[in-house]
Amino acid sequence: MTSNLSQPDTLQFCYENVNRSCIKSSYSPASRVILYTVFGFGSLLAIFGNFLVMMSVLHFKQLHSPANFLIASLACADFLVGVTVMPFSMVRSVESCWYFGARFCALHSSCDVAFCYSSLFHLCFISIDRYVAVTDPLVYPTKFTVSVSGVCISISWILPIVYSGAVFYTGVSDDGMEELVSALNCIGGCQIVVNQEWVLISVLIFFIPSLIMVILYGKIFIVAKQQALKIENTGSKAESESYKFRVAKRERKAAKTLGVTVVAFMISWLPYTIDILIDAFMGFITPAYIYEICCWGAYYNSAMNPLIYALFYPWFRKAMKVILTGGFFNDSSSTISLFSE
Repeated sequence: MTSNLSQPDTLQFCYENVNRSCIKSSYSPASRVILYTVFGFGSLLAIFGNFLVMMSVLHFKQLHSPANFLIASLACADFLVGVTVMPFSMVRSVESCWYFGARFCALHSSCDVAFCYSSLFHLCFISIDRYVAVTDPLVYPTKFTVSVSGVCISISWILPIVYSGAVFYTGVSDDGMEELVSALNCIGGCQIVVNQEWVLISVLIFFIPSLIMVILYGKIFIVAKQQALKIENTGSKAESESYKFRVAKRERKAAKTLGVTVVAFMISWLPYTIDILIDAFMGFITPAYIYEICCWGAYYNSAMNPLIYALFYPWFRKAMKVILTGGFFNDSSSTISLFSE
Protein backbone atom coordinates (compact mmCIF):
# COMPACT_ATOMS: atom_id res chain seq x y z
CA MET A 1 0.00 0.00 0.00
CA THR A 2 2.87 2.33 0.81
CA SER A 3 4.46 1.70 -2.60
CA ASN A 4 1.16 2.44 -4.35
CA LEU A 5 0.82 5.74 -2.59
CA SER A 6 4.35 6.80 -3.40
CA GLN A 7 4.25 5.74 -7.06
CA PRO A 8 2.77 9.01 -8.42
CA ASP A 9 5.63 10.90 -6.74
CA THR A 10 8.26 8.91 -8.69
CA LEU A 11 9.61 11.00 -11.52
CA GLN A 12 9.55 9.49 -14.99
CA PHE A 13 11.70 10.73 -17.81
CA CYS A 14 11.30 10.66 -21.59
CA TYR A 15 14.72 8.99 -21.84
CA GLU A 16 15.55 7.19 -18.60
CA ASN A 17 19.29 6.82 -19.21
CA VAL A 18 19.97 10.17 -20.86
CA ASN A 19 21.16 13.26 -18.98
CA ARG A 20 18.95 16.36 -19.23
CA SER A 21 15.95 14.31 -20.33
CA CYS A 22 12.55 15.96 -20.06
CA ILE A 23 10.19 14.86 -17.29
CA LYS A 24 7.38 12.63 -18.51
CA SER A 25 3.79 13.00 -17.29
CA SER A 26 2.23 9.55 -17.15
CA TYR A 27 -1.40 8.62 -17.83
CA SER A 28 -3.21 5.47 -16.81
CA PRO A 29 -3.49 2.78 -19.53
CA ALA A 30 -7.24 3.44 -19.90
CA SER A 31 -6.68 7.17 -20.33
CA ARG A 32 -3.98 6.54 -22.92
CA VAL A 33 -6.29 4.31 -24.95
CA ILE A 34 -9.06 6.92 -24.87
CA LEU A 35 -6.72 9.77 -25.84
CA TYR A 36 -5.12 7.81 -28.69
CA THR A 37 -8.58 6.84 -29.95
CA VAL A 38 -9.94 10.39 -29.88
CA PHE A 39 -6.83 11.99 -31.40
CA GLY A 40 -6.31 9.19 -33.91
CA PHE A 41 -9.91 9.39 -35.09
CA GLY A 42 -9.54 13.13 -35.67
CA SER A 43 -6.37 12.59 -37.68
CA LEU A 44 -7.93 9.88 -39.85
CA LEU A 45 -11.04 11.98 -40.42
CA ALA A 46 -8.94 14.97 -41.46
CA ILE A 47 -6.91 12.82 -43.87
CA PHE A 48 -9.64 10.79 -45.55
CA GLY A 49 -12.41 13.38 -45.38
CA ASN A 50 -10.34 16.10 -47.00
CA PHE A 51 -8.91 13.62 -49.51
CA LEU A 52 -12.48 12.91 -50.64
CA VAL A 53 -13.15 16.65 -51.00
CA MET A 54 -10.03 17.14 -53.12
CA MET A 55 -10.76 14.12 -55.31
CA SER A 56 -14.38 15.18 -55.78
CA VAL A 57 -13.51 18.66 -57.01
CA LEU A 58 -10.58 17.56 -59.17
CA HIS A 59 -12.23 14.51 -60.73
CA PHE A 60 -15.79 15.61 -61.51
CA LYS A 61 -15.86 18.16 -64.33
CA GLN A 62 -19.11 19.65 -63.09
CA LEU A 63 -17.24 20.84 -60.00
CA HIS A 64 -14.48 22.60 -61.93
CA SER A 65 -15.18 26.18 -60.91
CA PRO A 66 -13.04 28.95 -59.35
CA ALA A 67 -14.93 28.75 -56.05
CA ASN A 68 -14.58 24.95 -55.84
CA PHE A 69 -10.86 25.17 -56.60
CA LEU A 70 -10.57 27.33 -53.49
CA ILE A 71 -12.48 24.69 -51.51
CA ALA A 72 -10.17 21.95 -52.85
CA SER A 73 -7.11 23.99 -51.88
CA LEU A 74 -8.59 24.52 -48.40
CA ALA A 75 -9.11 20.76 -48.16
CA CYS A 76 -5.46 20.26 -49.15
CA ALA A 77 -4.32 22.47 -46.26
CA ASP A 78 -6.52 20.55 -43.82
CA PHE A 79 -5.35 17.24 -45.33
CA LEU A 80 -1.73 18.23 -44.68
CA VAL A 81 -2.60 19.11 -41.08
CA GLY A 82 -3.95 15.58 -40.72
CA VAL A 83 -0.84 14.01 -42.30
CA THR A 84 2.08 16.09 -41.02
CA VAL A 85 0.84 17.60 -37.76
CA MET A 86 -1.86 15.65 -35.94
CA PRO A 87 -0.23 12.17 -35.71
CA PHE A 88 2.98 13.52 -34.17
CA SER A 89 1.11 15.94 -31.92
CA MET A 90 -0.96 12.96 -30.78
CA VAL A 91 2.15 11.15 -29.52
CA ARG A 92 3.47 14.34 -27.90
CA SER A 93 0.15 15.02 -26.15
CA VAL A 94 -0.35 11.49 -24.81
CA GLU A 95 3.26 10.65 -23.97
CA SER A 96 4.17 14.26 -22.99
CA CYS A 97 7.46 13.66 -24.82
CA TRP A 98 8.83 14.36 -28.28
CA TYR A 99 10.55 11.31 -29.75
CA PHE A 100 11.14 12.59 -33.30
CA GLY A 101 14.23 14.77 -32.92
CA ALA A 102 14.93 18.49 -32.67
CA ARG A 103 15.05 19.12 -36.42
CA PHE A 104 11.68 17.52 -37.02
CA CYS A 105 10.31 19.47 -34.05
CA ALA A 106 11.04 22.73 -35.90
CA LEU A 107 9.64 21.33 -39.16
CA HIS A 108 6.53 20.01 -37.42
CA SER A 109 5.89 23.35 -35.71
CA SER A 110 6.44 25.19 -38.99
CA CYS A 111 3.96 22.93 -40.80
CA ASP A 112 1.50 23.37 -37.94
CA VAL A 113 1.50 27.16 -38.26
CA ALA A 114 1.75 27.27 -42.07
CA PHE A 115 -1.09 24.87 -42.85
CA CYS A 116 -3.43 26.15 -40.14
CA TYR A 117 -2.99 29.79 -41.20
CA SER A 118 -3.35 28.68 -44.82
CA SER A 119 -6.82 27.37 -43.89
CA LEU A 120 -7.67 30.76 -42.40
CA PHE A 121 -6.53 32.63 -45.51
CA HIS A 122 -8.52 30.27 -47.74
CA LEU A 123 -11.65 30.86 -45.68
CA CYS A 124 -11.15 34.61 -45.92
CA PHE A 125 -10.90 34.49 -49.71
CA ILE A 126 -13.89 32.15 -49.86
CA SER A 127 -15.93 34.68 -47.89
CA ILE A 128 -14.96 37.38 -50.42
CA ASP A 129 -15.98 35.03 -53.23
CA ARG A 130 -19.36 34.36 -51.60
CA TYR A 131 -19.94 38.07 -51.00
CA VAL A 132 -19.47 38.87 -54.68
CA ALA A 133 -21.57 35.85 -55.70
CA VAL A 134 -24.52 36.79 -53.50
CA THR A 135 -24.51 40.55 -54.00
CA ASP A 136 -24.05 40.39 -57.78
CA PRO A 137 -24.69 36.82 -58.98
CA LEU A 138 -25.04 37.63 -62.69
CA VAL A 139 -21.74 39.52 -62.94
CA TYR A 140 -19.95 37.19 -60.51
CA PRO A 141 -18.62 34.74 -63.19
CA THR A 142 -16.77 37.58 -64.91
CA LYS A 143 -15.31 38.91 -61.65
CA PHE A 144 -14.14 35.74 -59.93
CA THR A 145 -12.37 33.82 -62.69
CA VAL A 146 -9.97 30.87 -62.58
CA SER A 147 -7.00 33.26 -62.69
CA VAL A 148 -8.37 35.26 -59.75
CA SER A 149 -8.92 32.02 -57.85
CA GLY A 150 -5.33 31.02 -58.63
CA VAL A 151 -4.02 34.30 -57.19
CA CYS A 152 -6.07 33.79 -54.02
CA ILE A 153 -4.80 30.23 -53.65
CA SER A 154 -1.19 31.33 -54.17
CA ILE A 155 -1.47 34.04 -51.51
CA SER A 156 -3.13 31.57 -49.11
CA TRP A 157 -0.11 29.28 -49.36
CA ILE A 158 2.83 31.62 -49.82
CA LEU A 159 2.16 34.08 -46.96
CA PRO A 160 1.66 31.44 -44.21
CA ILE A 161 4.73 29.47 -45.36
CA VAL A 162 6.89 32.60 -45.37
CA TYR A 163 5.56 33.61 -41.93
CA SER A 164 6.12 30.17 -40.36
CA GLY A 165 9.63 30.03 -41.84
CA ALA A 166 10.41 33.42 -40.34
CA VAL A 167 9.13 32.33 -36.92
CA PHE A 168 10.83 28.94 -36.64
CA TYR A 169 13.98 29.14 -38.76
CA THR A 170 15.40 32.66 -38.35
CA GLY A 171 15.55 32.77 -34.54
CA VAL A 172 13.98 36.24 -34.33
CA SER A 173 10.83 34.96 -32.65
CA ASP A 174 12.59 34.10 -29.38
CA ASP A 175 14.69 37.27 -29.04
CA GLY A 176 14.73 38.28 -25.38
CA MET A 177 13.56 34.82 -24.28
CA GLU A 178 17.01 33.20 -23.99
CA GLU A 179 16.65 32.23 -20.32
CA LEU A 180 13.30 30.54 -20.90
CA VAL A 181 14.62 28.76 -23.99
CA SER A 182 17.56 27.47 -21.96
CA ALA A 183 15.27 26.29 -19.15
CA LEU A 184 13.02 24.40 -21.58
CA ASN A 185 15.91 22.92 -23.54
CA CYS A 186 15.70 19.30 -22.43
CA ILE A 187 15.95 16.12 -24.46
CA GLY A 188 12.54 14.78 -25.43
CA GLY A 189 10.78 18.13 -25.54
CA CYS A 190 9.38 20.20 -28.39
CA GLN A 191 8.62 23.54 -26.78
CA ILE A 192 8.70 26.42 -29.24
CA VAL A 193 9.13 29.75 -27.46
CA VAL A 194 7.75 32.86 -29.17
CA ASN A 195 8.18 36.35 -27.74
CA GLN A 196 5.37 38.84 -27.19
CA GLU A 197 5.92 40.74 -30.45
CA TRP A 198 5.51 37.62 -32.57
CA VAL A 199 2.55 36.43 -30.51
CA LEU A 200 0.85 39.75 -31.27
CA ILE A 201 1.59 39.26 -34.96
CA SER A 202 0.06 35.77 -34.76
CA VAL A 203 -3.04 37.12 -33.05
CA LEU A 204 -3.42 39.85 -35.68
CA ILE A 205 -3.02 37.27 -38.46
CA PHE A 206 -5.95 35.43 -36.88
CA PHE A 207 -8.20 38.37 -36.00
CA ILE A 208 -7.86 40.53 -39.13
CA PRO A 209 -9.06 37.83 -41.60
CA SER A 210 -11.64 36.72 -39.03
CA LEU A 211 -12.99 40.28 -38.77
CA ILE A 212 -13.17 40.51 -42.56
CA MET A 213 -15.13 37.25 -42.66
CA VAL A 214 -17.56 38.33 -39.95
CA ILE A 215 -18.24 41.67 -41.70
CA LEU A 216 -18.68 40.08 -45.13
CA TYR A 217 -20.96 37.31 -43.89
CA GLY A 218 -23.00 39.86 -41.99
CA LYS A 219 -23.49 41.77 -45.24
CA ILE A 220 -24.18 38.53 -47.11
CA PHE A 221 -27.03 37.56 -44.82
CA ILE A 222 -28.52 41.07 -45.00
CA VAL A 223 -28.50 40.90 -48.80
CA ALA A 224 -29.82 37.34 -48.75
CA LYS A 225 -32.71 38.38 -46.53
CA GLN A 226 -33.53 41.28 -48.86
CA GLN A 227 -33.47 38.94 -51.86
CA ALA A 228 -35.74 36.46 -50.09
CA LEU A 229 -38.25 39.22 -49.28
CA LYS A 230 -38.12 40.39 -52.89
CA ILE A 231 -38.89 36.89 -54.12
CA GLU A 232 -41.79 36.55 -51.66
CA ASN A 233 -43.23 39.89 -52.74
CA THR A 234 -42.99 39.07 -56.44
CA GLY A 235 -46.47 38.58 -57.83
CA SER A 236 -45.50 36.56 -60.86
CA LYS A 237 -44.41 32.96 -60.37
CA ALA A 238 -42.46 33.11 -63.61
CA GLU A 239 -40.51 36.06 -62.25
CA SER A 240 -39.73 34.27 -59.01
CA GLU A 241 -38.45 31.26 -60.98
CA SER A 242 -36.36 33.37 -63.33
CA TYR A 243 -32.68 32.64 -63.88
CA LYS A 244 -31.60 35.52 -61.69
CA PHE A 245 -33.58 34.33 -58.69
CA ARG A 246 -32.50 30.70 -59.13
CA VAL A 247 -28.87 31.75 -59.27
CA ALA A 248 -29.30 33.98 -56.22
CA LYS A 249 -30.94 31.12 -54.30
CA ARG A 250 -28.09 28.75 -55.13
CA GLU A 251 -25.43 31.28 -54.11
CA ARG A 252 -27.23 32.02 -50.84
CA LYS A 253 -27.26 28.34 -50.00
CA ALA A 254 -23.54 28.07 -50.73
CA ALA A 255 -22.88 31.16 -48.62
CA LYS A 256 -24.86 29.65 -45.73
CA THR A 257 -22.85 26.43 -45.84
CA LEU A 258 -19.53 28.24 -45.95
CA GLY A 259 -20.77 30.57 -43.21
CA VAL A 260 -21.17 27.50 -41.00
CA THR A 261 -17.60 26.54 -41.94
CA VAL A 262 -16.33 29.95 -40.85
CA VAL A 263 -18.24 29.79 -37.55
CA ALA A 264 -16.78 26.33 -36.90
CA PHE A 265 -13.30 27.69 -37.58
CA MET A 266 -13.80 30.62 -35.20
CA ILE A 267 -15.12 28.38 -32.41
CA SER A 268 -12.21 25.96 -32.88
CA TRP A 269 -9.41 28.52 -33.06
CA LEU A 270 -10.54 31.34 -30.76
CA PRO A 271 -9.74 29.49 -27.48
CA TYR A 272 -6.22 28.65 -28.70
CA THR A 273 -5.58 32.22 -29.84
CA ILE A 274 -6.73 33.63 -26.51
CA ASP A 275 -4.64 31.05 -24.66
CA ILE A 276 -1.35 31.94 -26.40
CA LEU A 277 -2.09 35.63 -25.85
CA ILE A 278 -2.68 35.11 -22.12
CA ASP A 279 0.45 32.96 -21.77
CA ALA A 280 2.65 35.47 -23.58
CA PHE A 281 1.66 38.41 -21.39
CA MET A 282 0.90 36.70 -18.06
CA GLY A 283 3.85 34.37 -17.68
CA PHE A 284 2.56 31.05 -19.11
CA ILE A 285 -0.05 30.54 -16.42
CA THR A 286 -2.26 28.19 -18.44
CA PRO A 287 -2.13 24.56 -17.21
CA ALA A 288 -0.68 22.11 -19.72
CA TYR A 289 -3.94 20.19 -20.12
CA ILE A 290 -5.84 23.39 -20.98
CA TYR A 291 -3.27 24.19 -23.64
CA GLU A 292 -3.59 20.67 -25.07
CA ILE A 293 -7.39 20.96 -25.18
CA CYS A 294 -7.12 24.28 -27.04
CA CYS A 295 -4.59 22.79 -29.48
CA TRP A 296 -6.72 19.79 -30.30
CA GLY A 297 -9.84 21.91 -30.61
CA ALA A 298 -7.97 23.81 -33.31
CA TYR A 299 -6.64 20.63 -34.93
CA TYR A 300 -10.10 19.07 -35.05
CA ASN A 301 -11.28 21.95 -37.22
CA SER A 302 -9.35 20.34 -40.07
CA ALA A 303 -11.59 17.30 -39.72
CA MET A 304 -14.86 19.24 -39.44
CA ASN A 305 -15.10 20.78 -42.92
CA PRO A 306 -15.75 17.49 -44.78
CA LEU A 307 -18.52 16.72 -42.28
CA ILE A 308 -20.07 20.15 -42.94
CA TYR A 309 -19.92 19.58 -46.71
CA ALA A 310 -21.50 16.13 -46.32
CA LEU A 311 -24.28 17.63 -44.20
CA PHE A 312 -25.12 20.60 -46.45
CA TYR A 313 -23.96 19.66 -49.96
CA PRO A 314 -25.95 16.92 -51.77
CA TRP A 315 -23.38 17.02 -54.58
CA PHE A 316 -20.61 16.09 -52.17
CA ARG A 317 -22.59 13.15 -50.79
CA LYS A 318 -23.19 11.91 -54.33
CA ALA A 319 -19.55 12.39 -55.33
CA MET A 320 -18.42 10.62 -52.16
CA LYS A 321 -20.72 7.67 -52.92
CA VAL A 322 -19.32 7.37 -56.45
CA ILE A 323 -15.73 7.41 -55.16
CA LEU A 324 -16.26 4.99 -52.28
CA THR A 325 -18.24 2.45 -54.35
CA GLY A 326 -15.58 2.27 -57.06
CA GLY A 327 -17.53 4.15 -59.72
CA PHE A 328 -14.71 6.64 -59.65
CA PHE A 329 -12.65 4.30 -61.89
CA ASN A 330 -15.17 4.27 -64.75
CA ASP A 331 -14.11 6.30 -67.78
CA SER A 332 -17.35 8.27 -67.84
CA SER A 333 -17.49 8.96 -64.10
CA SER A 334 -15.98 12.44 -64.44
CA THR A 335 -19.00 13.63 -66.43
CA ILE A 336 -21.63 12.39 -63.98
CA SER A 337 -24.26 14.99 -63.09
CA LEU A 338 -24.02 15.79 -59.38
CA PHE A 339 -26.70 18.47 -59.16
CA SER A 340 -30.42 17.93 -58.91
CA GLU A 341 -31.20 21.25 -60.58
